Amino acid sequence: MAVLTYATRRSALALAQSRAFADRVRSLEPSLDLRELQVVTTGDRVVDRPLAEVGGKGLFVKEIEDALVDGRADFAVHSIKDVPSVLSPGLVIACIPLREDPRDVLVAPRHRTLDGLPPGARVGTSSLRRAAVLKQRRPDLSIVPLRGNVDTRLRKVDAGDADGIVLARAGLIRLGLEGRATEVLETDVSLPAPGQGALGIECREGDAATRALLARLRDEDSARCVAAERGVLAAVGGDCRTPLGAHARRAGTDLDLRAFVAAADGAAWRASQRQAPWPGTEEDARELGLALGRSLLT
Repeated sequence: MAVLTYATRRSALALAQSRAFADRVRSLEPSLDLRELQVVTTGDRVVDRPLAEVGGKGLFVKEIEDALVDGRADFAVHSIKDVPSVLSPGLVIACIPLREDPRDVLVAPRHRTLDGLPPGARVGTSSLRRAAVLKQRRPDLSIVPLRGNVDTRLRKVDAGDADGIVLARAGLIRLGLEGRATEVLETDVSLPAPGQGALGIECREGDAATRALLARLRDEDSARCVAAERGVLAAVGGDCRTPLGAHARRAGTDLDLRAFVAAADGAAWRASQRQAPWPGTEEDARELGLALGRSLLT
């Protein structure tokens, strides 16, 4: 019996999404012995500071990539929004499966909606992008840093540490907690992070058998939309210190791509949108993203 080991973070969300993907792999090859390697990343260890202060790229990825490089794991299941635009040498994204809803949501038990929050309400987030969006939409709100996994952040808002929190809807859905959202924030209100809602399945470039297996679970539309968004990320050079949003969607025979970038404090807001014929390849989609990203820098 062939054995494959997949690497994942230890959070409840990471385990839920990696195990769900592993089940899909098993459905393709029931004889496979799939094993799980749980990895603690820098982003998981450092929880007492905002991510922007921890700095660097790949805070939730590096140690997992190390496990791929040294052979402890055969593939890794990432939230692709955590993955830098440049991978470690010798590694590739073998598969972007069907994407979950990329939108943000508000969890505000008392006030319910973003417009319903009173002036000065405290909204928690660890994301500079979400903080910048909130400042654009509601400059009267007080943005408070809030780290921790989904359960931790939900407990904090329930305890009154904040009047509301902003989370990814995909994470709530994967945890069976989508009912906790009090408002879904449409993309014209809160533009998602590049790749939000999508998984990135990474493996060694030279492992042809594993790459071929994983590629069978690739979703073409999701992969090209994510490639366009990550093209924006690559052009801007975004990391956890950069408020950056990018969202691509298929619009008939076209790809519609929108993006914004701002200064760390949410100022100097620059936004752009581009519609182009649906790209024939992921590389074509990435080029569209690169072009739009460069326009944000001029």
